Amino acid sequence: MSKFDFDLFVIGAGSGGVRAARIAAGYGARVGICESSRVGGTCVIRGCVPKKLLSYAAHFHEEFEDAAGYGWDVGKSSFSWSRLIANKDREIDRLNQVYLNLLDNAGVRLFNGHGKLIDSHRVQVGEDIITADKILIATGGRPWVLDIPGAELGITSDEAFHLESLPGRVIVVGGGFIACEFAGIFNGLGSKVVQAYRGEQILRGFDHDVQNTLAAEMKKKGIDIRLHINAIELTRHADGHIICKFDDGSELEADVVMFATGRVPNVRGLGLRDAGVEVLPGGMIPVNEYSRTNLENVFAVGDVTNRVNLTPVALMEGHAFADSEFGDDPRPVNHGFIPSAVFSHPPVATVGFAEKDAEVHYGELDVYRSVFKPMKHTLSGRDEKTMMKLLVQKSSGKVVGLHVVGMDAPEIVQGFAVAIKSGLTKRQFDQTTGIHPTAAEELVTMRVPVQG
Repeated sequence: MSKFDFDLFVIGAGSGGVRAARIAAGYGARVGICESSRVGGTCVIRGCVPKKLLSYAAHFHEEFEDAAGYGWDVGKSSFSWSRLIANKDREIDRLNQVYLNLLDNAGVRLFNGHGKLIDSHRVQVGEDIITADKILIATGGRPWVLDIPGAELGITSDEAFHLESLPGRVIVVGGGFIACEFAGIFNGLGSKVVQAYRGEQILRGFDHDVQNTLAAEMKKKGIDIRLHINAIELTRHADGHIICKFDDGSELEADVVMFATGRVPNVRGLGLRDAGVEVLPGGMIPVNEYSRTNLENVFAVGDVTNRVNLTPVALMEGHAFADSEFGDDPRPVNHGFIPSAVFSHPPVATVGFAEKDAEVHYGELDVYRSVFKPMKHTLSGRDEKTMMKLLVQKSSGKVVGLHVVGMDAPEIVQGFAVAIKSGLTKRQFDQTTGIHPTAAEELVTMRVPVQG
């Protein structure tokens, strides 16, 4: 009989933690898990899922306008923020129950409360001390807010999903994917939006053509993007609105100031250092390729490790951990060529390297790029462009980067990610028949490089 309460105890019931718990239980392990909030984690409760539902909602005003070019007279329309949020909340409740059922059906015991690591075999949840042979930390990340006077007057993405009403004026501070997504959401729903970012261009780290194309399209839609600017103070005016001061001496008034200034590993109150777990500055838990920390039987997956902070990656890491430790199938996690998307307006999707990074890793490149008006807008009359780009290693012909900005970009790139991950060459792309008429066929019909 085991001297431990569980074979595995997981701290954090988000995507990575739940996946690891279920898979380990499927192998016969006795598994417990704790969660201080709602089961499902950031993605399901306050991240990807509700964000995409709001993004869908924000596209409708353009759909109504575009319908005229196709012979439809839509007539007067109106929008209800409260109805959207109520419907969104109902869907999140449903998904939360799905996750609860997944754990229950797998035989995983759920503890409601905050988990604190005591040592490499003990976790405290409330008044309970729980022992386990192996412990997995899967507590995800949390929003990081600028340390400026009045910062408490701002909100983050967590609170954006629960605003009582749609704000008339919004300042989004930040230039990453969350900032771009919420700028598009608020703008599409009718708010006047200013996006303020300290950097050279939005979406730092993305391919420069992606950055420039998205910025141009967002500006066309009415988003006021201001670069090289830092928010330094928030104050509340007597009439209730917020004044945001910037380091260039300018001031802006808004009903809501949203900080989308990054996320950090969620390690507060976990007792990691006291328990002997190595934690780097900023909160990241370093792990090896099998997600093991510096302690032999303490592991970590997902955003808390700050490797690639995406929900599907946390799922992959959690699954690989369970296979390795309980399924007699040791396999390291491969973080190469992971596709990602930005649900901006228009959306972005990418897999592989940005051009500057590809040059470092692969040397001389052939670069293929196409910018065109989507077929839908030939009749709608909307001034919106799609950009597609392929990066090909000149010596081998291998496609090492694929980038799309435009309608359906994430749906398109998910399929092409299989080809990129598999190491296909430009010649094999050329030998693939396109589906006509589609935007995606452009990726298999580009023949002449723009440089290289």
